[in-house]
Formats: sequence, structure tokens, C-alpha cells
Amino acid sequence: MDMSKLEEWIGKTETREEVIASFPANALAATLDRDDPDYTIGTALPPLWHWLHFLPIFKLSEAGYDGHAALGGFLPPVALPRRMWAGSRLKFLAPMLIGNRLRKSSTIKAIKAKSGRSGQLVFVTVGHQVFDGDTLGIDEEHDIVYREEVTPGATPPAPPKAPVNSAFSREINPDPVLLFRYSALTFNGHRIHYDHPFCVQSEGYKGLVVHGPLIATLLLDLLRREYPSATVQSFRFRAVSTIFDSELFSVHGSPQGNCKSFKLWAKRGDGALAMEATAVIA
Repeated sequence: MDMSKLEEWIGKTETREEVIASFPANALAATLDRDDPDYTIGTALPPLWHWLHFLPIFKLSEAGYDGHAALGGFLPPVALPRRMWAGSRLKFLAPMLIGNRLRKSSTIKAIKAKSGRSGQLVFVTVGHQVFDGDTLGIDEEHDIVYREEVTPGATPPAPPKAPVNSAFSREINPDPVLLFRYSALTFNGHRIHYDHPFCVQSEGYKGLVVHGPLIATLLLDLLRREYPSATVQSFRFRAVSTIFDSELFSVHGSPQGNCKSFKLWAKRGDGALAMEATAVIA
């Protein structure tokens, strides 16, 4: 793989503008089984719900074999077939209000190749900033990982175990309806989230894959259920292992120190750690 060619994408930018509509928030609230009042003009979006907006739209004929947009536009053309959301670091600096026209500026910040237990990896870090006029509301770094195809019959490395004790938790049923709704709300055509034969026969997975950003959203949703009046100032998460639709999983949280910082994590049905995160509230 010619990394020098890929590194030419560093510094590439794109900008999207959008009037923030109320439907996506109301639809996500229903999908998460929340009893929120209707989200209307002037209401602030909860943290991470900006992922329902500024979505790239591409023709169906421009999709790759896996349903993703073909590479080589904004994202670099990494010649590895598996693309996953590896983690993010976010600061929430100002409210994102429904009804306002906001602007999202994205920049390719870094491209790095690594070798892991599962083979060759390429990490692409993208910076996203969301503005309301001249006011910066969200400052985000998003890590994307590209992987090789899994060797048939290969045993994946065992993930670490999740913590045993938590202060609060919630069990999640990742049924196909939940995954389909989230894919629809984020205009995510990646077939691993809704096409079971593709997952099992083409990709070698055990079932449908639960979206990384959905798990992260469920972690902050858990925190909001416990501390509904808190304002989230920052959030960071890292995906550790894959969750499939074939088993229940759970999201957990525990306060750290003065209860302004929280350790959050997702635990698979087999006890493995699926995602770890930290949130700081005001």
C-alpha cells in the first residue's frame, strides 16, 4: 500500500450546511424508547444527536459492494475492505438548536498504518467542527479504521473482560428493527447492519453488527437517564470488540471522583468489553 499517496489526503476539507429539523430527534427519541417532550424549534439537541445531521448523500450507483460510498472522494482510497468507526473525542461547547442553520467543517487530520493481531490496519482521523454562525458548538475528532479481510477459519483474538461492578446500567436488545432504524436515521447503507446473509456469508460475522455510534449514543443516553439535568461537556470513546444482534448486551456507568466525570462502558452478553468511554458533565 502506497502510504505516500494516501497521505496526500491529509488537509483535505469539506463543508456542509443544514437547517436542523425536528424529525430526526423525535425519531431517535422514539427509537431509544425515551419519553421526551417533542423536540421543536429552539430545542437543543442532546449530545451526539448531531450525528443525525450533515449526512453525505450519494447516488445508489456510487455505492461500493458493502453499501458504503465508494472511496476516493473526501475520504482517502484505502485499499482495505473493512471500514469501522474506531472511536471519537468530542467537546460540546454551545447548544445545537433545532431550526437554526448550522455549518459543519471537516478535515482529514492524520493517516497512519499499523500492524495488529488481525493484520494490516490503517487509521484515518477526521476533525469535525459544527458552527452556529461564528460560534463553535461541537469540536470532534473521529477515528476510522480500515482492516484486511478475515482469513476463513481464523479465530479472532479474545477481547478483554468488561468491569464487573457499575453504579447504574441498562440492558439493550439489539434487534434488527433497532439497527435498521438507526441505519435509516443516519443514512448509513453499510450492509453489515441490516443484511444478515451478507454479514455471515460475505464478511464472516456471526450476525448483524451493532453500529459503534449507536453504542456510544446508548452510553450517553444511559448517563442522561441517571442525570437528566446535567450538561455534558466532553465525551470520548473507543470501540474494543464487536456486538452482534444475536445476544443482549448492557451499558454501564460509574462516577469518578467528584461525580463530574463518569466511566462508561458496554458489555457483551459473554462478559467481554465492547466499548469504553469517559464523559465529563457540568
